[in-house]
Amino acid sequence: MPREKLKWRTHESESTDAEHSDGPPRISDEVSVMGMEQRGRIIQLDLKINQQWEEPLEKAKPFEISKQVVWKAWKQVKANQGAAGVDSETIAEFERDLKDNLYKIWNRMSSGSYFPLPVRTVAIPKKSGGERLLGIPTVSDRVAQMVTKMYFEPLVEPYFHEGSYGYRPGKSAIQAVGVTRKRCWRYDWIVEFDIKGLFDNIDHELLMRAVRTHTDCKWIILSIERWLKVPFQKEDGALVERAKGTPQGGVISPLLANLFLHYAFDKWMERHYPQHPFCRYADDAVAHCRTESEAQSLREALDIRFRECKLELHPKKTRIVYCKDDDRRGDYPRTSFDFLGFSFRSRRSKNRWGKYFVNFSPGVSNEAGKAMRQKARQWRMHLRSDKALEDLSRMFGPIIRGWINYYGSFYKSALYPTLRHLNRTLVRWAVRKFKRLRRHHRKAEYWLGRIAKRQPQLFPHWQMGIKPTAG
Repeated sequence: MPREKLKWRTHESESTDAEHSDGPPRISDEVSVMGMEQRGRIIQLDLKINQQWEEPLEKAKPFEISKQVVWKAWKQVKANQGAAGVDSETIAEFERDLKDNLYKIWNRMSSGSYFPLPVRTVAIPKKSGGERLLGIPTVSDRVAQMVTKMYFEPLVEPYFHEGSYGYRPGKSAIQAVGVTRKRCWRYDWIVEFDIKGLFDNIDHELLMRAVRTHTDCKWIILSIERWLKVPFQKEDGALVERAKGTPQGGVISPLLANLFLHYAFDKWMERHYPQHPFCRYADDAVAHCRTESEAQSLREALDIRFRECKLELHPKKTRIVYCKDDDRRGDYPRTSFDFLGFSFRSRRSKNRWGKYFVNFSPGVSNEAGKAMRQKARQWRMHLRSDKALEDLSRMFGPIIRGWINYYGSFYKSALYPTLRHLNRTLVRWAVRKFKRLRRHHRKAEYWLGRIAKRQPQLFPHWQMGIKPTAG
C-alpha cells in the first residue's frame, strides 16, 4: 500500500511549498550533496518539511472522504465562528493544532469510528416569551457535520420544492417575502402557520427514512444517526438523552429539518392541494386561498397532517387572514399577518401616475422595529464619548446598512421611525461628548445635521435622506 501524504496547508508551510513546487521535499541524499554550500540551513529546512508531511503507513479506509472537503468544511466553520462546546475548545484553540485536529476528524470519519461529544445547551429568550434551547456542538463536531452536509446536500437539494426558501443555496428570505407579496394581490385569503418546536420534535424514524431515500452511503447515514442520538449536556453537567429532535444550532440541523418538511408538508401540498401556492421558510409558512371556505378546509387538513407526522401547529401563530385593500373591502377580524420580519397589511401607496390607493403590502413589522431599537440601545452609543463620529460609523454602519438592505426592500418608509431613533441616539452622543453642546439638544441636532449635509456617506441612513435637522 503506497504511503498517503497529508495535504493540510497551514500558514507555516506555504513558503516551504513554494520553494519545492516542482516536486516532493528533498530526500537526505540530496541534502548531503547540497550541504557543501549551505548545509546547516538546508538540513533544518528538510527536518521541518519532514515533520509536516510524513505520517505513518496507513491501512485502507472503509469510507472514502476527501481531505480537501474536510479542509473546506473547516474554513466554513471558522467563518461562521460560534461558541465552544462541552470540551470548552474555541475556534482559536482548535486552530493552534489545526493539522492534527483535522487529520483526526478525517481519520475517524473515514474509518467509521467518529463519535460526537454531547451537545452543550444554552437557553436564549424568545421574542414571544419563554426560552429556546440552543445546542452547541464542539468545534470538531461542527467540522464533521459540515463535511457530512457538503456531501449530503447536493443529493437532496435538487429534489426540494421551489416554494421552500429557508437555509438553501440561492434562496433568501427577501425572495420569500417578494413572492408572498405578489400572491397576496391575486389571492384573497392566506393561511399562515408556524410549527411548534420543530427542531425539538422531529421524529427520528421518519427523518432517517427520508435520509435513506436519498442516499445509501453508509458513513453519511451512520454520522446522521449518531448526531441525532447524542445527548444534551446542561450547565450543571447533567446529560439528557434524546429520543426526538435535531439540535437547533447544529450545522446540519437546518438541512435535516428542510428534508423532513419536504415530505411532511411540501410534497403533501403538491400532491393534495396544488391549487394553493405556498411559501415556506423553515417552519414558518404562508399558503394562499381564493375563498374563506378553502382557507378553513386547508387549516383543518394541515392540523391533521402535522399530527400524523408527530408535529403540532402553533396555536397562536396559525391563522386565517383576509388580504384587504381598495378592491377587497370585506369586513373580517384578521386583515394582517407577520412573515419573516415584515407585516403584511393595508397600506397607502402611490402608483406610477402619482395617484394614491390602498394596497396590501409588506413593511417592517412593529416587532422587528422594536428589536432593532433595542439592539441600538445595547450599543450604548451615547456613552462612547471617547469615540469620534467616524469611529461610530465604522463600528455600527455595517449593521445599519444590513437593516436597510433587508427591511428597506419593501415599503421603505415603515423603517423611517427606527432610523430617526438612531439620529436621536447620535444627538445624545454629541451632547455628552462636547461641552459646548451640553444641555443644548437642539444645537447638537443642528450640528449633526450640518455634518450630514457635508458627509452624507458617513452613515447609511444619512445616504437615504434620513438626516438630523440642520437648522
